Amino acid sequence: MDNNGLKKVAVFGSTGSVGRQALDIIRAFPDKFQAAGLAAGNNLKLLKEQINEFRPGMYHSSSRIDYTSKFLPLEEIACSPEIDLIIMAIPGSVGLAPTIAAIRSGKTIALASKEILVMAGEHVFKEALQQQVQILPLDSEHSAIWQCLSGEKSKPEKIFLTASGGPFYNYSHTRLKKVTAEQALCHPTWKMGKKITIDSATLMNKGVETIEAHWFFSLPLESIKILIHPQSIIHSLVEFVDGSMKAQLSATDMRLPIQYALSYPERIANSELPRLDLENMSPLTFKAVNYSKFPCLKLALDAARMGDTYPAVLCAADEIAVELFLSGQIAFTEIAILIEKALEKHTCTKQPSLEEILQADSWARSYVRTQGEAL
Repeated sequence: MDNNGLKKVAVFGSTGSVGRQALDIIRAFPDKFQAAGLAAGNNLKLLKEQINEFRPGMYHSSSRIDYTSKFLPLEEIACSPEIDLIIMAIPGSVGLAPTIAAIRSGKTIALASKEILVMAGEHVFKEALQQQVQILPLDSEHSAIWQCLSGEKSKPEKIFLTASGGPFYNYSHTRLKKVTAEQALCHPTWKMGKKITIDSATLMNKGVETIEAHWFFSLPLESIKILIHPQSIIHSLVEFVDGSMKAQLSATDMRLPIQYALSYPERIANSELPRLDLENMSPLTFKAVNYSKFPCLKLALDAARMGDTYPAVLCAADEIAVELFLSGQIAFTEIAILIEKALEKHTCTKQPSLEEILQADSWARSYVRTQGEAL
């Protein structure tokens, strides 16, 4: 942070859904935040527009752009002394190495990339503890838990992650087999990127978020419960040893948790963000999870319990299976079939190094792609 209190932010995944919304917040508060670094993949057209608007000192993309700012590898941006905070919103395993590099450089990280903690949560938090670095949650569910725990001296007894249930929660198995990519991309309450939208439809995202919560809040997996909450107004709940519960409520807008992470420990007013109208709001309802109908959720929880390199295989297998579904090569219900095959076939490495985790990730991608072609 400079002498004027300006927080310099690097947005990794700036052209994705979370990245674009993070830039909305930075744009709204030019006296508080500066986009000092941008990193994206193949969406060069949008990245050029972002660079022209925010004028970052450094950037990264799949290929160079004709611009005066420095083109740098992800790890170098993560370690730059010009950066105070990193928003990590790169999907897949690509964000793991720059996250570790940022931690070792003492950077605060606002983490949206689910795979990083699922693959290597133990490594990430061990490094963060050694470097005394803050890792702040950007997911609405984990941000909600974080906010509920603020000021509490005791650990919670239980955490409840809420799930909308996606668009197909009431579908039969026969009907699920016929789901198209277009249908699966129509989430009932959230506007998100394609990958996370499909993961919400399969409920894989709740299994992944359970693993994330386990690392973020140092809780055993058995203390983390999932509830179907179709309205998506309560983002998570926390239950304490005395039976008291706290819940965080807000509109379904990712800019809310993003702004909280950027401005933490302060809260700042933003007239562009939606407010809840409690008097006219629909009733809030909760249901138990139907694990048999959504096997991806059970696979994620099984991988979490097995640990070691299984969670890395889970993430990689899911990423490729979703890719195959979106391209029309497999059916919606075959996403879970491919993930299960990968987990069964995988030869686990105990107490894996970061290199071994990435090797498991690479193996799973290749295996699922080959299996998908055979279906």
